[in-house]
Amino acid sequence: MHHAESFEGRRLSKLATPSPQLSTLNSIAFGAGDMAQNLLAPAVGMYLLFFYTEIYGLSPAVAAAMFLVVQIVDIVWNPIVGTFIDKHTPPWGKYRSYLILAGIPFSILSVLCFWNPFGDGGGVWKTIYAFATYTAFSLLFSLVNVAYGALSASLTRDANEMTILTAVRIFMANAACFAASAGIPLLVASLAGCSELPWRMALFMGLGILPSFIFMPLIPALRRRLGTKGLFHAAAPIAIVGMAALYILSRMGGPSLCPSGIYAAQFIKASGIVIATGYMWALVPEVVTYSELRTGRRISGIVNAIMGVFFRIGMAIGKIVPGAVLALAGYHDGRTNGESSLPNAPTAWLAAMSIFALLAIALLAFSFSRTKERIAMDAAATAKVKVSDLWREFARNPPLRILALFFVVLFAMMSIGNASGAYFMNGLESQPPLTQEAIRWLVCIIPASLILIAAYLISRYPLSDKLMAEISRKLSAQT
Repeated sequence: MHHAESFEGRRLSKLATPSPQLSTLNSIAFGAGDMAQNLLAPAVGMYLLFFYTEIYGLSPAVAAAMFLVVQIVDIVWNPIVGTFIDKHTPPWGKYRSYLILAGIPFSILSVLCFWNPFGDGGGVWKTIYAFATYTAFSLLFSLVNVAYGALSASLTRDANEMTILTAVRIFMANAACFAASAGIPLLVASLAGCSELPWRMALFMGLGILPSFIFMPLIPALRRRLGTKGLFHAAAPIAIVGMAALYILSRMGGPSLCPSGIYAAQFIKASGIVIATGYMWALVPEVVTYSELRTGRRISGIVNAIMGVFFRIGMAIGKIVPGAVLALAGYHDGRTNGESSLPNAPTAWLAAMSIFALLAIALLAFSFSRTKERIAMDAAATAKVKVSDLWREFARNPPLRILALFFVVLFAMMSIGNASGAYFMNGLESQPPLTQEAIRWLVCIIPASLILIAAYLISRYPLSDKLMAEISRKLSAQT
């Protein structure tokens, strides 16, 4: 690590004068931005593939190919977004402006992704429409997500304030994820006028998020006691035990014959994942601060764009793999034999997503109104930011490289499990044996393998809590 001599004489860019300590309302408003995104992004991540194959009429292979192309485009897009954000300062704020400028169209596109204007027809136009709306949704999500991630590092560099911001943000994001995961099936069925609501699917999907409310308040204390690495290594085996139990129970009779065991296994699996991943986003501002020590510039947008690239690579893997595996395993949609748990009512899906989008827009407006950057580069520094800075920063920042790979693996693990859960609870026993086994692998075996890889990667992360406290003291002394 660099000692004092290595950065002596370097001059930080002019920083905005820090305002008084962040208030509780500031923290809640910041969390509202993530809550808005997590009302919509998880709904798309968990249910769009299901919607495409069960309601819209795309084959799993076509959907997987579409996801692949869109994610490649998005990976190229992220560096451009990060550089653009760091180089420009809109009148409403360097980062918070995009909560409105990108957040509102992002919310609208989430609704259009679940609109089927063609009915049972459409031919190639149906595929083109799906591709266009999902591409626009994905690009806008990157813009609002990168700007929001950079906003956290611009509000404070104080470790205690960052812990509070992270805890509030994650709690509110998880509340939104729970509403999306459990609420979408029930809301769609209610709007379609179904006499029997899909409680089994809603409960299973909701249990994937429920442990967040139990364990997230404990994360700061557990992290202080165990450290970042120890926390992950203690929680990963819990997740693997839950995945193993899900696999075994599904082979013994499936969700319909042993539902209590399936729900318990899902809860154990989710508990391990929540504890293991609960602090991952707080590591990003650490890397931003480490970069500021080495370079004299607090390039939050660049670092968040790099994380966005690798976050998107993980999401791409998570979206492509389920469709490809289901296509290879001969999956047939539930409409063929009437086994689908959710109604084939496109208008109900559109109405449900419209409700979620309106809530998201209100939350984004609240977040925008109560957050303001306190630490940001001045105009002279932002003028020097280039796209090449992204890859230069990646090359010279070892903690960033480790964290980027960590994000790839974890988001692939979570995305594969999330996208496959609806299939696991949607007439699993009615599928051919090979397809059943493929779904089990998507829900259990593949995620377990990925979490083991993530455990190795986090063991290589070089920034300890003690080192970060020292870096923060040095930077504060300079300003």
